[in-house]
Amino acid sequence: MEAAQFLKTRVSPQIKARVQAVAQRQLLTESIWLRRTVDAALSTSDVTPPDVPDRAKQSLRGRCLYVRLRPEDRLLLTDRAAARGMPAATYVSVLTRAHLRGLAPLPKAELLALKRTISELGSVGRNLNQIARAANQGRPGTGLGRDDFKAMLRLCEGLRDHVKGLLSSNLKSWEQGYAEPNE
Repeated sequence: MEAAQFLKTRVSPQIKARVQAVAQRQLLTESIWLRRTVDAALSTSDVTPPDVPDRAKQSLRGRCLYVRLRPEDRLLLTDRAAARGMPAATYVSVLTRAHLRGLAPLPKAELLALKRTISELGSVGRNLNQIARAANQGRPGTGLGRDDFKAMLRLCEGLRDHVKGLLSSNLKSWEQGYAEPNE
């Protein structure tokens, strides 16, 4: 059965506690217990279900995948997902997609940090270009000497190397689980 729609209701705390107790006694989640209860009530009903178009059935099929994990694997999954700043289900989805498509995934936070870095590098490049243009045209007032330009160049090279290292560590961390520390 494809679970694509939700039934919503509000109940008193007493009913909620009773449902929890019954579901636990049957070793079920509240959701599964409720679904089975609804199915049982509907199976005794004389109302026939409306026809659902095949196209709608097909679009829902295969959207969810349930996986059982060993408790120790679940702990590792939770830790690694938290280290990436994402929910465990999202982490698994990203890993699976990356594996199936041969990608090196980049979480949103890391992608945004890289985009900010690229933006800053663009600003530095534009400023250096303006300074170089002014110096080539013989305009005074840059106030920067040769040593200042060498320092900026070293800074840019360091930033470039840092970004390369970040991307390399990201790729390794997705392959191995955690990035290797740089030593």
